Amino acid sequence: MGAFLEKPMTAKHNEHGEGNGLRYGVGSMQGWRCEMEDAHYAKTGLGEGLDDWNYFAVFDGHAGHKVADHCAKNLLQSIVRTQEFSNNDITKGIHAGFLKLDETMRDIPELASGADKSGTTAVCAFISSQNIYIANCGDSRAILCRNCAPIFSTQDHKPILPGEKQRIQNAGGSVMIQRVNGSLAVSRALGDYDFKNAKELGQCEQLVSPEPEIFCQDRDPADEFLVLACDGVWDVMSNANLCQFVHSRMQISDSLEDIANQVIDTCLHKGSRDNMSIIIIAFPGAPVPNEEAIKKEEKLEATLYQMIEAIIADMGSNVKYSVLLKQLSEEDIPDLPPGGGLDAKCSYVSKVFKELCPKLAESCEVGSY
Repeated sequence: MGAFLEKPMTAKHNEHGEGNGLRYGVGSMQGWRCEMEDAHYAKTGLGEGLDDWNYFAVFDGHAGHKVADHCAKNLLQSIVRTQEFSNNDITKGIHAGFLKLDETMRDIPELASGADKSGTTAVCAFISSQNIYIANCGDSRAILCRNCAPIFSTQDHKPILPGEKQRIQNAGGSVMIQRVNGSLAVSRALGDYDFKNAKELGQCEQLVSPEPEIFCQDRDPADEFLVLACDGVWDVMSNANLCQFVHSRMQISDSLEDIANQVIDTCLHKGSRDNMSIIIIAFPGAPVPNEEAIKKEEKLEATLYQMIEAIIADMGSNVKYSVLLKQLSEEDIPDLPPGGGLDAKCSYVSKVFKELCPKLAESCEVGSY
């Protein structure tokens, strides 16, 4: 779980769609990790009497990708097929669907034998015309934004939380170095069956619990967007900063895929070492591109171009990309993207550097400055 590559894998997986008055964009990237263990699922219009419902989910796997992949393919059906969901008790249906899936996955041969010990966090959202139901299990996170600010966020399930720590201790475990038995960094997850073997305890009383925390929010015309993302994003960007950043990018581009990519590129430059996955769901009240914001961004890039040219010229024959970034970070640059800062423009800086110094293009590696 702790292995890293010499260089990050920055190729993106993207998808987008729309339905029921919503638009969504997905961005995911392997980053510095040796394996891509994230998974996701997005669907507008669920069919079978749920045509006006939408579902989105992000799964952050660990110790392998099998459980995350399986949950991405099966959690939705596990929930909507419950008797509770059919009876329109959505909260109980989501709860039952999580627990049912975690129980049935035990029978997958690789998991049953212990050959595969993987697990995954899960954060998902069901959106109807009236409500937003959000379920979280682990430390992936959802935030709902209105007026450029987060008005709701799930809480990460970490072993150091008092309630989580108490359950772990009641199950005969301990919390060391902020991990379950000094090993697992999340206190709730699907899979992870090595932590769920106490036969005298209930399914939700184990060292690691599959129980989701479920919230219901009434939709509001002021809702701008909902973000679901794994901790590779949240490790380096706060809820408020992410809201500000996405809000500002929506005023420049109507491509949610492009905005999702900008988020994960920014997080990479901010120092995230993990896989990253994000789904941005735009409501009718989301910002739209406007001429003033677009011109401000164009002016920013023109300013950056001139600054890069001047810094490179001052370097003479000793041109270094890392030095360029450091000098830019020390400048007072107006109108950098709110919530993202210079990190949000590092891709543009790299592009200009490669244009001006093509022989040094290979030196444009992600790193601190």
